[in-house]
Amino acid sequence: MTLDFAAVASRWPLFLDGALMTLRLAAGATVIGFVIGTFCAIGKRGQVAWIRKACTAYVEVIRNTPLLVQIFLVYFGLASFGLKLDAVTVAMAALTINVGAYATEIMRAGFDSIHQGQLEAAECLALNKRQVYWHVVLLPALERVYPALTSQFVLLMLASSCASQISAEELTAVANFVQSDTYRPFETYVLVGLAYVALSVLMRAGFWGLGLALFPRRRRLGTPL
Repeated sequence: MTLDFAAVASRWPLFLDGALMTLRLAAGATVIGFVIGTFCAIGKRGQVAWIRKACTAYVEVIRNTPLLVQIFLVYFGLASFGLKLDAVTVAMAALTINVGAYATEIMRAGFDSIHQGQLEAAECLALNKRQVYWHVVLLPALERVYPALTSQFVLLMLASSCASQISAEELTAVANFVQSDTYRPFETYVLVGLAYVALSVLMRAGFWGLGLALFPRRRRLGTPL
């Protein structure tokens, strides 16, 4: 067996398009999933019973089923109701639903870490409920769980490879096409593996920079993000 990476590397425009699609899926699912996770975490800690139970059921169902099954359920489920969406939109929806459940538990842990005394101190300063939740609960909680959140979002980017099963043209789907066209599966997946490593490093660097901007206290103290 002789290795021939040149035949695979010559398809770099396809790999670039696939990498950009992977980042697009990861970015969209990260932003929307974080919003869903934050509101569900608030709902799980709220006083309204049906909201609390609904958020708990959502988290348990998603965290105890494979992502690939969730993608198929969204893909075929929407089609069975007559709603035909392209593969990329379906993949984005499934990834968002998935990461939202994990973000819910991460944010809930952050909210639970806020000591009751801090809330009492904020009330003594005559802060209204919105100010208390924003400055005393949400931002400190986010700061504490930020490393866990960023790791989850990087894992989401890697898990987006499952979207290749519904023909979403992300990086793994491109690799499947290239290896079937060049008959060089080993070389193809070695290059794709390196591409995923590069994307992971790129995302972690981006989250690190975002953390420095969001949490100036940590920047001043030199606390790692």
